[in-house]
Amino acid sequence: MALLIIGLVLFLGIHVVPMSPSLKASIIARIGENGYKLAFSVLSLIGLVLIVIGFGQFRGSAGDIELWSPPTWTRHIAFALMLPAFILIVAAYVPSDIRAWAGGHPMLLGVILWAFAHLVANGDLAGLLLFGAFLVWAVVDRISAGKRAALGPLGRRSGHLTGDIIAVAIGALLYALMLKWGHPLLIGVPLIG
Repeated sequence: MALLIIGLVLFLGIHVVPMSPSLKASIIARIGENGYKLAFSVLSLIGLVLIVIGFGQFRGSAGDIELWSPPTWTRHIAFALMLPAFILIVAAYVPSDIRAWAGGHPMLLGVILWAFAHLVANGDLAGLLLFGAFLVWAVVDRISAGKRAALGPLGRRSGHLTGDIIAVAIGALLYALMLKWGHPLLIGVPLIG
C-alpha cells in the first residue's frame, strides 16, 4: 500500500502545482520554464510508475480489504461511462465542439468519469485509494481551472464537426481496444469473454 500512496502523493501532488499560479511562477522563477517542464514530467512519470506498481502489488493482497460488495449492475454503469470518458480524454487534444461542451477541460471530465466508473464497480481498499484520489483531484482541478480561467492543452483553439468525429472515432476505438485487449493486458482483469 505504501508504494501506491507514495505514487499518488507524488503524481497528484505535482499536478496540484498548476492550481496555484503563484507557486508555479515561483518554481519557474527558480528553475526556469524548461526546468519546470522537465521536473513536472519526470516526477509525474515516477509517480505514475509507483502508482502502477503499488496498485498491482496491493490489489488482491491481504491488506486490500473489501469495503463493500458492488452489485453486478455497477459494472454496467462502468461500461457505459467509460465510452464517453475515452472520447473526452481524446477531445482534450483535438479541436472540437466537444471541448467547448466540456467547458474547455474534457480531460478532467474524462478523468472524473473514469474514476467514478471504477469507484462504483470496485469495493476494495486499493480501488478506493486509487480511484477516489483521482476523482477528488479531478473535481478540485476542474473547479480550480474554472476560477483561474485556465484554457487546457489546446488553449482557445475552436473546433468543428470534423474534430468531433475524430474525437468520437478515436475514443470509441480506444474504448474497444481497452475492452478486448488493453484491460486484461495492462490491469490483469478481463472485461469481456
